[in-house]
Amino acid sequence: APAVGQDFGDHASQTLTTKAWQSLERGDLADTLAFTAKCHELYAEEAAKQQQSLTDYLPADKGHDSWALNDVGTCCFIEGQALEKAGRKADAIAAYHRLVDEYGFAQCWDTRGWFWQPAKAAQDRIDVLDFDAAVAE
Repeated sequence: APAVGQDFGDHASQTLTTKAWQSLERGDLADTLAFTAKCHELYAEEAAKQQQSLTDYLPADKGHDSWALNDVGTCCFIEGQALEKAGRKADAIAAYHRLVDEYGFAQCWDTRGWFWQPAKAAQDRIDVLDFDAAVAE
């Protein structure tokens, strides 16, 4: 069940994504998942439209144009990270796959001054988790 009592701020995708990162850093799984779910709920449709309009990553100077795609995709990555930390590997892999499959051209602005590609990082995590699972069998 989703946690209650989160402050979703102005409900902007950027606000929700920032709050999800902050919750992840605090190790608060319930809050992290509440913020990522709210971002999906409000912006997944717009994110899907933005993804479908692209054939590649937007150049850095236009990267912010796909704001919904960027924030929803980043929230998939944050969700995967949170689930991984909670030991829920299958759920983490599902979150990462959703990012790779549905929001592959999402970009995340690093405060140090550049974009990075969450889907590439998610694919790396999928590979590691799948490898870990194969080795464990």
